[in-house]
Amino acid sequence: MATSQAKRHDEPTAAGCTAASLMHAFAERTGVIGDLPPVRYLWTDAFAVCNFLALGQADLAERLIEQVHAVLGQHRADDARTGWIGGMDAQTGTEHPTRGGLRIGKPLPERDDDTVVDWDLEWERDGQYFHYLARWMHALDQFSRRTGHADAGRWARELAQTAHRAFTYAPTPGAPKRMYWKMRIDLSQPLVEAMGQHDPLDALITYWQLRAHQPQGRVGHGPELDAELRDMAAIVAGTNLLTDDPLGIGGLLADANRLAQLLRVRPGDNPLLGLVVGAASRGLARYLATQPFAQPVETRLAFRELGLAIGLQAVSRLWVLLERDAASLDAQPELRRALDVLITQVPLARTITDAWCDPAAQDTAAWRAHEDINAVMLATALVPEGYLDLA
Repeated sequence: MATSQAKRHDEPTAAGCTAASLMHAFAERTGVIGDLPPVRYLWTDAFAVCNFLALGQADLAERLIEQVHAVLGQHRADDARTGWIGGMDAQTGTEHPTRGGLRIGKPLPERDDDTVVDWDLEWERDGQYFHYLARWMHALDQFSRRTGHADAGRWARELAQTAHRAFTYAPTPGAPKRMYWKMRIDLSQPLVEAMGQHDPLDALITYWQLRAHQPQGRVGHGPELDAELRDMAAIVAGTNLLTDDPLGIGGLLADANRLAQLLRVRPGDNPLLGLVVGAASRGLARYLATQPFAQPVETRLAFRELGLAIGLQAVSRLWVLLERDAASLDAQPELRRALDVLITQVPLARTITDAWCDPAAQDTAAWRAHEDINAVMLATALVPEGYLDLA
C-alpha cells in the first residue's frame, strides 16, 4: 500500500528533489542508518515516521521510533539524573517507554530553578512540549494503524494520559482547566505557564483519533481517555483559534482533515469543524495579505511555510470528505464559503514545495540552521499521505 503511494506521489519536482532522497539524507545525517550516533528531535522525528510509512519503509519508521524512545525517553547525557524519565526500571521502561513523556531534544539543558528566564534562550533549552508530544502520539498511531504494531498504539495512549495529567491544571478549584506550554523534563513543574493556542485542539482531536483506533482482538491497549476527552472539549470551547502564522494555519487544516475522517458520518454537521475551517480561512487571508513570498528567501523559515503546504494538501482531502455529505454542508453556508476560499489556494502548496526544492534556497544560512526539520517537512509536503491519511 505505502510503496504504491510513494511511486505515484513522490515524483521529482522542477528542481529534481524527492521525498525519498530527502529522507535518506536525513536518516544518514541523524543516525537512523549508518554509523553516526542518533541525534533525535521529537517534532522532526514525528513527521519522519509518517514519511517513512508513506515511502513504504516501515522498517526505518520502527527503527526511528526505537531511537526516539531510547534517547528522548531517558534523561540527557549531561544531566545528573539517569535512566528513564518516569523513573521506571529498565524492563518497565522498555515496555512502557512513553510513560514518563519524551524530551524535546533541544541542544541546551533545561533552565535551573534559580536561572532568570531568557526568552530567546528558552527556545534552545530542553524540556517537554505538549504539541510535540501530540505529534508523536499521532506518529505512533499511524505506525500502529499501518503495520498492526499493537504496542505502538498503547504507547500513544499512555503518552496521552501522562501528558494530559502533567500539562492540564485548574487555576483555582472549580475553575475551567488550562494547559501549560512547556514543562520540565521530569514533568514536575512548568517552565512556561502560558497556553499554546492550538494545543487543546490538537489534544482533543488526537485523543479522539487514538480512541477511534480499535483493531479486532486488541488486548492491553492502554487507557480509554474518556476523562481526558471531556477536559479538552471544555478547554477548546473557550479557545480562539484564529492565527496568521503559516505553520499554525497548516496545523488547523490538518486537524480539520483528521476531524472529518474521524466523524465519518455526516461530518458537515459538526460545529467544531466549521470553527476550525473558518479560522484557517481567515488566517490564511491575513497571512497572504502580508505578501510573505515576496520576501527574500534568506529571511524566511522553510518549515513554517512547509507546514502550510502540508495543510493546504489536507484541503483537497477535506473537500472530498465533505462533498459526500453535501446536504449538511449546504446547511452551513459559512463552512461552505470558507472551504470554497481555501480550495482556490491549494495550488500554493506546489509553489511552496518548488521554492524550497530549489538548490539555491537550500544553500542559505536560514535553511542550514534548521536543515533536519526543513528537509523532513519538505518530504512530508511531497508525500503527505503518511501524515494526513488515517488508515
